[in-house]
Amino acid sequence: MIVLRGRGIVPGTVRAPALVTRDPISGFGGIDVATGTVIEPRHELFGQCFTGRVLVFPGAKGSSGWSGFFQSTRLLGTAPAAMVFDVVTTKAVLGAIVTRVPTVVAAHPAPLDTIRTGDLVEVDGESGLITILATFS
Repeated sequence: MIVLRGRGIVPGTVRAPALVTRDPISGFGGIDVATGTVIEPRHELFGQCFTGRVLVFPGAKGSSGWSGFFQSTRLLGTAPAAMVFDVVTTKAVLGAIVTRVPTVVAAHPAPLDTIRTGDLVEVDGESGLITILATFS
């Protein structure tokens, strides 16, 4: 078991498989809010769905509309189970808050170097802890 320590932004605790990308995600035109699927053509997660998974990514890119698109995923039931991101920006934090999923930022060791897609992780947005419970091999 590996524990990462960061800063909790949105409280709550979730256990779910991770979906990891080193590419920032564009909310405006980069995700299909109806399905929770990344539709940005050049994105490494193109065609993959983040619904019910812990989305581990560097942060947001694009306009301030990013948070609105992630809020729509909450309203439609297609949001990630939790979010973990490295770069703390107002766009990303606002997106986490309006999505209302447990969120941890600025964790150490670095989540993008430690968590792999498919790993079972627990995100505690209150304490800021991310625990890798099982690794995907």
